[in-house]
Amino acid sequence: MEQEFGPSPLPLQELRFLEQGRNILVIPPGDTRPFNPVKRQWAFRFGQCPETPKLRSMSGPTPEALFDAALKCEMKPELLPQAVENYERVLDIAPHWIEAHINRGVALYQMGQIDEARDAFYAAVQLEPLNGILRYNLGCVLEEQGELEEAIRHLQRAARAMPAHADVHFNLALAYEKTKERQLARQHWTLYLRHAPNGPWAEQARARLKQFSSKRKKTPPIPFRLPN
Repeated sequence: MEQEFGPSPLPLQELRFLEQGRNILVIPPGDTRPFNPVKRQWAFRFGQCPETPKLRSMSGPTPEALFDAALKCEMKPELLPQAVENYERVLDIAPHWIEAHINRGVALYQMGQIDEARDAFYAAVQLEPLNGILRYNLGCVLEEQGELEEAIRHLQRAARAMPAHADVHFNLALAYEKTKERQLARQHWTLYLRHAPNGPWAEQARARLKQFSSKRKKTPPIPFRLPN
């Protein structure tokens, strides 16, 4: 384009691009006509195009601006759908932005769309399998859906990535309780209290440990006696 229209660099933010079939057309700054930079010729005007071109502008909102807008929407529950929409626009531009994947999944969860939140976390885990927050979020959603074995697998991965994250141990303890793994549950209640002795769930963890440690009533064996 610069070779065609002059030696001075063209301001990128002022270029507008058009998709027309397999062709990419460009509208130079200050003009209204689409130009084909490969064929080096002007294209038909919009009204004469056999296919309606799709207009794309380089001056649209940046992914950073969309991410900030989504964060602001998350502050109000009624704006959560707009937050999800903005995160999806971010991911259209920057599909590997993990924080956008995480926040989109959290927003979907807060809207009650549990299946969609699970799918969002699953997709993100494929991009960054060692991310502890992603494993934790996915594990929590799976636990809520009753997929306990799968939930424990992801929560264990989260615990390896974030061994000092108290909430990971709390949710692992709950999951192990549900699967009757009392010893493992006790281990993670203890780890929760080690990392968050004054945390919001500390009293619940202490109560569970006390319940596990309470002495059982001894039942003496009944001897076999010969009949008189």
